[in-house]
Amino acid sequence: MTPGARLAAAAEILDRYLAGEPAERVLTTWARRSRFAGSGDRAAVRDHVFDAIRRRRSAAAAGGEESGRGLVIGLLRLQGRDPDDVLTGQGHSLPALTAVERQHVPQMSELDRLDCPGWLEDDLRGSLGAEFVPVLEGLQRRADVFLRVNSARGTLEEARAALGDEGIETEPHSLSPTALRVLSGARKVHASAAYRDGLVELQDAASQAVSDQIPLPASGVVLDYCAGGGGKALALAARFDGEILAHDADPRRMKDIPQRASRAGAQVQAATPDEVERRAPYGLVVADVPCSGSGAWRRQPEARWRLDRAALDDLRETQAGILDRVATLTGPEGAIAYITCSILRQENEDQVARFLRDHDGWNVEQRYRVSPLAGGDGFFLAVFRRKA
Repeated sequence: MTPGARLAAAAEILDRYLAGEPAERVLTTWARRSRFAGSGDRAAVRDHVFDAIRRRRSAAAAGGEESGRGLVIGLLRLQGRDPDDVLTGQGHSLPALTAVERQHVPQMSELDRLDCPGWLEDDLRGSLGAEFVPVLEGLQRRADVFLRVNSARGTLEEARAALGDEGIETEPHSLSPTALRVLSGARKVHASAAYRDGLVELQDAASQAVSDQIPLPASGVVLDYCAGGGGKALALAARFDGEILAHDADPRRMKDIPQRASRAGAQVQAATPDEVERRAPYGLVVADVPCSGSGAWRRQPEARWRLDRAALDDLRETQAGILDRVATLTGPEGAIAYITCSILRQENEDQVARFLRDHDGWNVEQRYRVSPLAGGDGFFLAVFRRKA
């Protein structure tokens, strides 16, 4: 595919996304019916689509309208590229610019420039303070690919060497002693021996940093109450000799945990709600709760535009309910590790204050925040400890 044809495909996919279809689903459908597209073409189209979604507000302003074509034109301008160079109308390219499109002069507000949802401006300013502008600017860029070195399988340098042998260049990252940032060859990771043998796992560096901060009990069973795919459970298992139970409200999210745990040599078991109840109390319950994902907008760009006030309020109720529930599963002097990948105070500090107000006999032992400016996603951790 030519560069123009790739952009035309991206515009078509973006139109369907703007009509309400999830971008991932549209991309999958397009790839299945576009047998002519090679792996490089599919990767390039995917990058165009998610770059445009990440910059949806600013790209629409720069392109003159919120449509697939408008976002493509706007994104090219934001990237310092002349749309006339690739929108030629020849072959499978998008038609050439009209006179109106060519003469369009973007009038951008600060919120346009920062891709900030208008309804969330006050909340973000109140949560981020002086970091409001730099954080939102950072969230407009693609996320780096990070790997976690499984210390049960080898050292960081051994992992770097093994990956390097297969053309995957990495460097250590300051957020965690197990974190490697992938510099080149990211698309080779899943097929690498280091990944297949459990030496490395895909995990954001900030997520690793949060896992590093969670205080593990000396013995017993740890419960990961909102386990999802098991990333944090596996990270904890690498430095814990005991058993980790994984639970999720949607068991389908845990379908890969047995295979991932076997590959990593980790004692992580997916548990039913009855088993979770039967084996309580726990010395540690990890609650990586459903949240806005605002700290991970680089990685999940659709979440920025899908969120609204009602959804945020529902998430806050869910978070509070989970905290109330896991408090009943925690033993004497046990701990709760409350985690979000959010940069919003309402989901972080406000939830801590609510829990302490509604639950006697608990202290906050630790608070830990990772800003997206540190290189990974934005994360928040609060460790509650039941008083003796």
